[in-house]
Amino acid sequence: MLHAIRNKLAGLYIGWRMIAVGCAIRVLGGGLHAYGLSVFFLPVTLELGLTRTASSLVFSLARAQGALEGPLAGYCIDRYGPRPVITIATLLAGVGYLLLAGVHSYAALLIVYMGIISLSYQAGFMDATMAVANSWFIRKRALAMSITSGSIALGGALLTPFLAYAVHAWGWRTASVGAGVAFLFAGLPLSLLIHRSPESLGLLPDGESPQQQGGETRDVDPARTPSVEREFSLRETLRTYQFWLLALATSFRVICSSAVLVHFVPIMVWKGYSEPQGAFYLGVIAFCGMPTHLLIGWLGDRIDKPRLMGAFMMLGSVSIYFLFHGNAAWQLWIALLLFSVFEGLFPVTWATVGDFFGRNNFARIRGSMSFLYTWGSVLGPVIAGAIYDRTKSYAALFWALFALCWITALLYALTFQPKAKRN
Repeated sequence: MLHAIRNKLAGLYIGWRMIAVGCAIRVLGGGLHAYGLSVFFLPVTLELGLTRTASSLVFSLARAQGALEGPLAGYCIDRYGPRPVITIATLLAGVGYLLLAGVHSYAALLIVYMGIISLSYQAGFMDATMAVANSWFIRKRALAMSITSGSIALGGALLTPFLAYAVHAWGWRTASVGAGVAFLFAGLPLSLLIHRSPESLGLLPDGESPQQQGGETRDVDPARTPSVEREFSLRETLRTYQFWLLALATSFRVICSSAVLVHFVPIMVWKGYSEPQGAFYLGVIAFCGMPTHLLIGWLGDRIDKPRLMGAFMMLGSVSIYFLFHGNAAWQLWIALLLFSVFEGLFPVTWATVGDFFGRNNFARIRGSMSFLYTWGSVLGPVIAGAIYDRTKSYAALFWALFALCWITALLYALTFQPKAKRN
């Protein structure tokens, strides 16, 4: 039995091993950073004597920094490959969280969180790992990207509850030290296992043979044959309306998800739950994220991607409604399940970018789009914090997020495959 398993693993396309490594790196980033933000939010705010707007501003400015570095990060990934970017990112994350434990002022919080931690996350844990999936797969691109993206939610389900327990039992400073150690001793070795592309090892995307790639696919199901890539330069991409519709739709979707995720525990406290209960439900969202990513990714390889994203944004509006206005237990659980849709659409977005514009300039195109949509993650938490500081309630936030869900669905519905370039 073990011998058969070893033989099967030995014959597994190495692209799936690259996906596994990227997933492990994202588990760390997702559990300790992406979902961990909400766990740190209230303790840091209270100990440093900050308003929720001020605390939200730190996290939002950090994301703004990620937007500014997006085009540069994309250039570096396309030019030097994802491995050096991921290695530097995990090193900065580890050092950053160690230094965060010693922060005692708002200015120091800004310097450490923006100057060190935020430099790492977008480029290394998000952009570079997704570029790996785009490089190693074409025909199964949406599934590969969904598995990669879903690992962030898996990290939230596996690691965030332990982080929340550490914060509750030993304080947020000790928990921050633990996060830094985890990044250094687990993240750095993983980063060294990344290979740039199948071509760098003499292979082809999806594990295809040269005969398949050459077109000997007669009498084969078209859905199972390799895709023909159409390569767009960054300049050509920026001239298409599809790029701008995708960027705008993603920006609106990110406003919704970031506003709720950063303020999730405070929202739960506002609704009458305790902080540990809020952290538990945040873990539930993360736990639901992995199967949601896999389902949406599986559908994304079979259904028109923009229309699929539009339909799921409509479901996202149901999540927003139940999260803010649901009082029954079943309504909260539906809200938690459906909220994972917001993050589950990211890999389909990037698979759409790969399908529309190709592989050669993917990281640069993604970086340029990140520069635009990341401002949504800047605005979302700040708007939510400002609404709470002014009204002492999150109720007014509901209508803005609900409307954005439907506007985003419409933008996706208007997005179609760009025409082939003329030679």
